[in-house]
Amino acid sequence: MNHFAEWLSRTSVSLVIQTHEWVVPAVQSIHIAAIGVVLASVFMIDLRILGWAGRDQTLTETTARFGPWLSGALCVLLVTGAAMVVGEPVRELLAFSFWLKMGLVAIGTVVALIFQRSLGRQQVHWETARLNQQSIKALAVVTFLVWISVVVLGRLIAYDYVWGSWSTSLKG
Repeated sequence: MNHFAEWLSRTSVSLVIQTHEWVVPAVQSIHIAAIGVVLASVFMIDLRILGWAGRDQTLTETTARFGPWLSGALCVLLVTGAAMVVGEPVRELLAFSFWLKMGLVAIGTVVALIFQRSLGRQQVHWETARLNQQSIKALAVVTFLVWISVVVLGRLIAYDYVWGSWSTSLKG
């Protein structure tokens, strides 16, 4: 991974990003705003699943309201995240926090996709039976914790030394 990260840091796209000092902070700002939208959307859907808010709407209505925001923000995260990796490949690709974050992003995204598909096919079943299952409520809490962990791990990329020997950035 070291060689790939070093090669990527010397590509023309990476060099352009690196020479314009404002690009990475601007992209990071957009990335942070998008993760805020993801958190808010997941939180609102989870609150509806838990029955703590939005009880005047069906789960389908709540998901129709916040789902597009979630999907759009995930697309923005993909684009801005890729730009940050290209702009600072050694910092990103060699950080244990980055890879752990990517794993959790993948889990959170897969859970969201499965949820959307299941809800789309079985709307009535979700409203009548699934919302009362403790396992669904537990999954809602776990999903929110996954996205909170993504935020924390994103911040820890800059401080990857906290992982000690697990951090590949220290094994230069």
